[in-house]
Amino acid sequence: MKAYTSYTKEELTAELTALNNKYKEYQDQGLKFTMARGIPNVDQLAFSMPMMDILKEEDDYVSSDGVDARNYGDLMGIPEARKLFSEFLGIKPEETIVMGNASLNIMYDCMSRAMLKGVLGSEKPWCKYDKIKFICPVPGYDRHFTICEFLGIEMIPVKLTEWGPDMDAIEEIVKDECVKGIWCVPKYTNPYGGCYSDEAVRRLASMKTAANDFRIFWDNAYAHHYIYKDVNVLNILDECKKAGNPNRCYIFGSTSKVTFPGAGVAFFGASEENVEFMKKQLSVQSISWDKINMLRHVRFFKDMDGVKAQMDKHAAILRPKFDSVLNALDKELSGLDAGTWVKPDGGYFITYQTVNGCAKRVYALCKDCGLTMTDPGATHPYHNDPDDSYLRICPSYPSASELAKAIEIFILCVKIATVEKLLK
Repeated sequence: MKAYTSYTKEELTAELTALNNKYKEYQDQGLKFTMARGIPNVDQLAFSMPMMDILKEEDDYVSSDGVDARNYGDLMGIPEARKLFSEFLGIKPEETIVMGNASLNIMYDCMSRAMLKGVLGSEKPWCKYDKIKFICPVPGYDRHFTICEFLGIEMIPVKLTEWGPDMDAIEEIVKDECVKGIWCVPKYTNPYGGCYSDEAVRRLASMKTAANDFRIFWDNAYAHHYIYKDVNVLNILDECKKAGNPNRCYIFGSTSKVTFPGAGVAFFGASEENVEFMKKQLSVQSISWDKINMLRHVRFFKDMDGVKAQMDKHAAILRPKFDSVLNALDKELSGLDAGTWVKPDGGYFITYQTVNGCAKRVYALCKDCGLTMTDPGATHPYHNDPDDSYLRICPSYPSASELAKAIEIFILCVKIATVEKLLK
């Protein structure tokens, strides 16, 4: 395929005319599609419907420690849920707290409490410093950045590769005592879909930080969401212990994309010291969580083999959708010099990097043609992508036929934006 960069001006002009004519044909169809967020589709949600009928008799509501799940009690989560979801995280039950239904809530609460009261080992609450800073690998997850921005925490962007963040840069940045932590999505990163290397995990666990109360916010949202390859990522808590920094990491997880988004189970992992410290804070915030939902999930999965069987079903639905998008990108854009993309091992996203200065234009063209995408800049702190190039494709929600049409529109918009850029 001839690259756009080798076209003459006359050829580019003719190409743009043809592309715009095709674009008008799509516009006239009044299409409405969304690839805006990593949302499970209706077939994926159906996998978990048997859970809704799993508690039938009155005795079914009693947990293994004799607590009636319909009543107060078990602030740290029922024992069987702590056991199952500690295995989900690869840690011990004593290092696990099972809470509400969204890990994002736990992350926000951890950050808020750190600002108000500090963390274990803090000399003072984080809000008492003139400025608090957090390291944010980019491209990254917009909700992490929103938490920092809302709480007035300065964000320091650091380049993320397919194998983890730029550790040389990070090891310099953490020499500042006002740098209190880092956001990490270690497995099937949001949005690359890559995984942290052993070296990256070990360096994060062992690096010397000026702040004694430095925390790694380890958002392991996609720990079991393989699509093409189940990659082993080193356990951050184990590595922190080996490095003599057992209290450095906070681990977050949930079943949001395993069972029901917004009605799953969320959990937190850390050293036993951190867990005990957290327990005292949680006792002020809550009396107990939704133990009925915990019981549903444990009885439904039974064990980690049940979780893995569920994830096999998800992968079977998602893989053809990812294939559809990746094959279309390869067929229509390879060799055009119109951008690059990454084939993920797992997760929910495909990262597309346009020619510099084109992401906003592609987004606008898609929107005007009925295709909703994640906002350009969402992958960066303050929505500031300095190259205006990153876009996140989310193939999960549309049906197969809708997805095929949606990616056609996306590719067309990429071509238009690229040719326009070259003509300027």
